[in-house]
Order: sequence, then structure tokens, then C-alpha cells
Amino acid sequence: MAIKNRVEAVERALTILDAFEEPGQEISLAELSERTGYYKSTILRLCGSLERFGYLLRQADGRFRLGVRLWQLGSLYRKEFLPSAVVRPALARLREISDETASFYVREGDHRICLYRLNANQPIRHHLEEGERLPLRNGAAGRLLLAFTEQHHPGAPEIREAGFTISLGERDPDIAAIAVPVFDRSGTIAGALTVSGLKLRFDQEMCDRCLPEMKRIAGEIHG
Repeated sequence: MAIKNRVEAVERALTILDAFEEPGQEISLAELSERTGYYKSTILRLCGSLERFGYLLRQADGRFRLGVRLWQLGSLYRKEFLPSAVVRPALARLREISDETASFYVREGDHRICLYRLNANQPIRHHLEEGERLPLRNGAAGRLLLAFTEQHHPGAPEIREAGFTISLGERDPDIAAIAVPVFDRSGTIAGALTVSGLKLRFDQEMCDRCLPEMKRIAGEIHG
């Protein structure tokens, strides 16, 4: 179905912002043109407006980077979910218990967003940055969010009954994860609490040790 009331200039500006994929990334005009398919003159006009409102910064060498306004909007976005002061202590406890990476994901459309994360202290670990978008339809956190937001999704009844799910190499062949749901005070799912790390370290003993603690900690988190 076609989306009505589209504004082409807005979509082009958002496409430019979507070209930035990594923290601290700086992109030249030529690279933006290659990534977006837009003429350089078009990009310069759009970037001028984005820079004026604080969404982009242009460096002395002409390269562009994301502006502080996006950080401000991201902070507002986070406040719509469980606050940092509630989630981060829970992640710290999970990381200490598991010695692996602990994360909190929320659903956004067909993706999941890593809203909060504490990477493991292990020399070899599952490393992602906060704010990264990942597919919703694979990985423990994604499947769990689907199960609690789409009741007729395949496998959803089993996941909801068990209250957790485990993935072994679904998104990355070397990575495993356990995910449990976190509910708000109304009983609606607020996100997925996960522990992730190298698959070779996720044996039965590790899962049996971590899962009860994950469920207990998830039950203590409220909005």
C-alpha cells in the first residue's frame, strides 16, 4: 500500500542521516553522494538545512558528522522507555553474574534497538554499541520481542509459556544469547533483557546458572 502525504525533500534529508552507520563517523560529500545516489548539489542544499538545525556538523576539511541535536532526540527517545537509572544497575548485576555482555532491547517496527548495554570484560566478547539496530526476526532478543508483541507469530506460545528464549548462532554463527521479557507496571512488555557472548561458552551449566537470576532481575525492573 502506498504511503500518502510523503515529502520528497524530507525523505532525502533522512536518507542522508541514515548514511551514518557508526559512532563518530565522518563522511565526505563524495561518499554521501555514493551512498545516497543524490547529486552533490542536492546533498549540499539538504546538509545546509540539517546543519542549521543541529542534525549535522561540517568539519573544517568538508567532511560531515552527526550533530548534537540527534543526541538530544535520542535522550528524549530513551525517556519514553525504562530510564537508565533503572536498567543500568540491572545490567551490571547480570554482567557480574554471567561474565558476559548484558543488554536491554526494545522493539521499533521490524527492528530491535539496543537501548542499553554493558559489554563484557572478556578479551573476546560480543560487542555492540548502544543505539544499534538489529533484525527483529533472528536472535534471542528479537524472537522474544516478537513472541510478546505478535501472539500468532510461529513459536510465540512456547516462548511466552517458557518466559525466555535462547539463540545459538542465529545472527552471528559464533554468538549465543539468552533473553527474558521485562514488563512495565501495566503488564505490557517493555523490552528484552539479554546476556550474550561466544557460543562456545554458553553450555548448559552457564544457562542454568544465569536464567533464574535473569528472570529475577527482570521481575524487579519497572517503569
